[in-house]
Amino acid sequence: MLLFRPIKPDDLHGLMDLLKNSGHGLTSLPKDEKILAQKILHSKTSFDTSDLREKPSGESYLFVLEDLFSGQIVGVSGIISKIGGFDAYYFYRLHEETLKSKMLAKEKTVRTLHMEKTHSGPAEICSLYLHPDFRSSQNGRFLSLSRFLYMAENTKDFESEVIAEMRGQVDDHGHSPFWEAVGHKFMDIDFLEADFLTMKSKAFIDELLPKVPILVDLLPEDAQKVVAEVHPNTKPARHILEQEGFAFNGLVGIFEPGPVLEAKLKNVRAFKESKVLTVKEISDAPIESETYIISTSGKPKFKSCLGRIEFLDSETARINPVTATALSLRREDKLRFISLKP
Repeated sequence: MLLFRPIKPDDLHGLMDLLKNSGHGLTSLPKDEKILAQKILHSKTSFDTSDLREKPSGESYLFVLEDLFSGQIVGVSGIISKIGGFDAYYFYRLHEETLKSKMLAKEKTVRTLHMEKTHSGPAEICSLYLHPDFRSSQNGRFLSLSRFLYMAENTKDFESEVIAEMRGQVDDHGHSPFWEAVGHKFMDIDFLEADFLTMKSKAFIDELLPKVPILVDLLPEDAQKVVAEVHPNTKPARHILEQEGFAFNGLVGIFEPGPVLEAKLKNVRAFKESKVLTVKEISDAPIESETYIISTSGKPKFKSCLGRIEFLDSETARINPVTATALSLRREDKLRFISLKP
């Protein structure tokens, strides 16, 4: 059984092992033990101080997917409560305009990229990676959507809008055709170094990248082709989020311009349709139901798993002992659940 739970300091080595296979796509979690230890500590502080906050202020929450039988960390995903703050967050906004000439009887769609920055942005779901041996639509969806049950349990800790920056077209060697055509021209450093530097400060983006719009048609053809396109490995993640209510509205990444999906948190299916029930029975009798994402509710330590539920009435449920043990649930405890698929 796989358990979704907040990351702990002693997960550091398990996380390092997991990330060995991640290539250069997971830029928010570099394979650097010192940086990862800092991120885990930041996450722990964010979880531990939730009761002390009235509104989001840039907290970072990391979760892991643990195989309970082996103890192996097989997945990771995260949430940032609010992007921006003292260190601004940067995007490009893709605009399309159709130009027409009666004289030439022609029309042309012109794409331009306009830099945007925010000191007070939305929440962001991020840092999703699943071990290749555990990839399936079920596990990937579970790892992604469990975050929204946590957000439903702790709504005050997150902005009302949420984004997801999709991985763009960067190859296995860390080469980005868009970066070579744009960013490298002004910073004279490679893509991986620039992305790594953003974890220290993003000020150099404001200092060196021009603010004038970029005409996409004037870029090399390989750079044009990757604007607003996701990496092939990220297409399933995009599909899951679009099914949940996310949409592309023109925002793209600043270094490798993958699409940024946006949604109002209250409209995300896994958030708005999740419900809370009271556990009335725990027994081994078979349960004939679809598979749900089931989480704790009202408990200080959040966790979730996949399981089945028998609805005794509109407010109570029966679960099996495996689910109860994984989530540390007893009779009269609350659980939150959502259908795994729309």
